[in-house]
Amino acid sequence: MSTTAEQTLAQWQALYEKLTARSDAPGLARPEQAANRTGLAVMQALIAGEIPVPPIARTLDFTLAEVAEGRAVFLGRPHFAHYNPLGMVHGGWIATLLDSSVGCAVHTTLPVNKRYTTLELKVNYVKAVSDKLPMLRAVGQVVHRGARVATAEGRLEGPDGTLFAHATTTCLIFD
Repeated sequence: MSTTAEQTLAQWQALYEKLTARSDAPGLARPEQAANRTGLAVMQALIAGEIPVPPIARTLDFTLAEVAEGRAVFLGRPHFAHYNPLGMVHGGWIATLLDSSVGCAVHTTLPVNKRYTTLELKVNYVKAVSDKLPMLRAVGQVVHRGARVATAEGRLEGPDGTLFAHATTTCLIFD
């Protein structure tokens, strides 16, 4: 691994440790925790620890690391427990990380009292993932956000920029 990739990995790991050091139990946001907040504000509250970590993040060992309008970044650590019978990380782990990044990217664009659901997710797997990779990053970016439908794309990459998978999504926006 090059020095730049090593530095990137060290930065990712430090951020991951900071964000996952929370001692609170996984859970779901209570309605009053999300009320009167934009989608971006809800995502920021999740990172700040004001809203519980969703159970799936603990189960699959990933975390929301960064958000901005139309963008969401997750960091995840692949483990042997995520392996399929073929001896590599199951595509479902990869799809979950990408689905989280593209879905939360859409979530960051929502005004107060709007919600979304995924209508479609397409994942392209381009390189096998193993537990020898210490950490991966899933970056989701909104391509288009209309009144009822949003689309986004995402990339799963290593600290050296290696692309492991990419995805697109279509989301339905509703009250």
